[in-house]
Amino acid sequence: MGQRDRMFKVLVVGDATVGKTSLVQRYANDSFNRHYKSTVGVDFALKVVQWSESETVRLQLWDIAGQERFTSMTRLYYREASACIIMFDVTNISTFSNSQKWKQDLDSKLVLPDGNPVPCLLLANKCDLSPWAVTRDEVDRFSKENGFSGWVETSVKENKNINESMRVLIEKMMSSSSGDGSSSAAGSGDYINIKETTPPGWACC
Repeated sequence: MGQRDRMFKVLVVGDATVGKTSLVQRYANDSFNRHYKSTVGVDFALKVVQWSESETVRLQLWDIAGQERFTSMTRLYYREASACIIMFDVTNISTFSNSQKWKQDLDSKLVLPDGNPVPCLLLANKCDLSPWAVTRDEVDRFSKENGFSGWVETSVKENKNINESMRVLIEKMMSSSSGDGSSSAAGSGDYINIKETTPPGWACC
């Protein structure tokens, strides 16, 4: 029984200052630094995950700068990606509404080989802050209407739901790349919402 090594490219997009670079750094290096300079173009980090005894997953996390949005370059950045994370800041309503533009841009430039949209999670970041500029019901409805695979409350600062959301995304990529025909179109029956993963007695928001 040999080791299988899978490589996936994951895009991390969203407006500037929503926490994309912090997310990538936190997940790839388990660190948090509030003093990142704004990303120019694209940065990427590699995260190696021992997925099972026989499978290793290598994630290339592409952190695409907020000010690059909707430029002709994004098509190049998106090429051959297996999944996407779109982030917004729960305290900033414009970053939430712009998530729709990011998703439309993504869907117009990238599909899986079978023609379906790539798995895409919406991360409601900075959930440790208040007040929220949007309700959970609004996020839920928005995420379903715009074809996201699901949405997750996250706090990069407090390392809340970062590993959990990435694990969900890896599962999605593994199932859609296995070629067994069982992957369902986005939003059908396998919709995800991780917000109840808080350990007992440990409130987030």
